[in-house]
Amino acid sequence: MTISIIGAGPGGLTCARILQKHGIPVTVYDRDPHPRARNQGGTLDLHADDGQLVLREAGLLDEFFALARPEGQEMRKLDPAGNLVEHYVPAEGELFKPEIDRGQLRGLLLDSLEPGTVRWGSGLEKVEAPGVLRFADGATVETDLVIGADGAWSRVRPAVSAAVPEYSGITFLEAWFDDVENAHPELAALVGQGSAMAADGNRCLFAQRNSGDHIRVYVIQRLPADWVGSRGTPELRAGLLDAFSGWSPSMLRMITDNDGPYVDRPLYVLPVPHTWEHTPSVTLLGDAAHLMPPLGVGVNLAMLDACELALALAGSSSFVEAVEVYEATMLPRSEKFARQLENGAEGLLEVD
Repeated sequence: MTISIIGAGPGGLTCARILQKHGIPVTVYDRDPHPRARNQGGTLDLHADDGQLVLREAGLLDEFFALARPEGQEMRKLDPAGNLVEHYVPAEGELFKPEIDRGQLRGLLLDSLEPGTVRWGSGLEKVEAPGVLRFADGATVETDLVIGADGAWSRVRPAVSAAVPEYSGITFLEAWFDDVENAHPELAALVGQGSAMAADGNRCLFAQRNSGDHIRVYVIQRLPADWVGSRGTPELRAGLLDAFSGWSPSMLRMITDNDGPYVDRPLYVLPVPHTWEHTPSVTLLGDAAHLMPPLGVGVNLAMLDACELALALAGSSSFVEAVEVYEATMLPRSEKFARQLENGAEGLLEVD
């Protein structure tokens, strides 16, 4: 049996790690030319009841805790004036959902794989026929099972589903802050060691401490998906200051003092429910299967999907049976979470 995973994100790499742990060969294809080709994004939390269980199954839990930041569980709720309204401080030794940078998690998983597992610079164009992959360079690969772990804009998904992501109506504009204890001490003090957010009913600022003395801020608004257009940093900054007029100078530092350009991140979601007819040679996991608002479950669910699929493949008499077993659990679970989080991004704008 040949297994091909498309996408070297947390889900795809977790699936590959657990398959290899059970002696099952697998190849991962990713369109990035190398593992450091682009920034992997900010920080995320791995929960004790899913993501951490998966890492234990993968034999990587101790390595995770060596990198994770339990202090990142701190959460501050502010008002637009910068006043502290609510404050959650994790207890000593609390490890329910410690934070880890996405790049660190990816590196941990990559380092656990056999050399040559990931084929970089392999951008999938489409699943051309059952078991046939066509890549951007014209190459084709025959495989028994294709696992689509290639995210929101999956090239594998059309082989089983006609669904496409829909714009949620909410957009994030990301701003980066470096060397914050020295270069941005006021912001560092405002945010603390974890996350801090404030909303006024129509807009929100959400700041997250990352490792390496970095902070990322997400400016959250209800706007058209293409609102950024060709606007440069000065024009965007002026528009944001107008939109957030009335907020305190301490809060506006999150908009005005960033290092480098803003990053446009409109939020897309898949229809709820998103299901498909069982196809023996193709299945999906993570955002390719159930793209939801970024409210703390995405990577945890992707890794849980990956673990359950890998264990099903290791424990079944055929990959056809394994995929059926996996989808019978994954699809209802993802529908449950997707319904709970449907329109959840709107909640980030609410004062309460």
